[in-house]
Amino acid sequence: MIGLVFAAAMAAASPAARPADPVVGTWMNRKETVAVATRRCGRALCGRVVWAAPLAVEAARAGGTDRLVGTEILRALQPAGQGLWEGEVFVADLGQAADAQVMLLDASTLEINGCQYGGLLCKKQTWHKVRALPR
Repeated sequence: MIGLVFAAAMAAASPAARPADPVVGTWMNRKETVAVATRRCGRALCGRVVWAAPLAVEAARAGGTDRLVGTEILRALQPAGQGLWEGEVFVADLGQAADAQVMLLDASTLEINGCQYGGLLCKKQTWHKVRALPR
């Protein structure tokens, strides 16, 4: 009897299961040449390349990034509003970092906006969430 009471008390005391964080997952760029796995890194959001097509690997090498797969390209993105993060994106084919805004448009769509030179040069990409990587 004591065991049942203890088990019931422990179940009541444990926090409810938290819903999945929609920004965490694996995302593919529009051209489907790069996949990035996002994760929480402390309070921030980070993302590492987990798959790249040969064309993207070669473009990154030409830009000075020898190993594209494994490269952290979304760096220390801090929460900046509902579904919005601000930080830095590393553009591997240029070998440069840019200021970035990442917005979760819906559970399966991210918009990444990267700007350099105080906003004079900007590029926007829309990524979609994927369940499996290409072979």
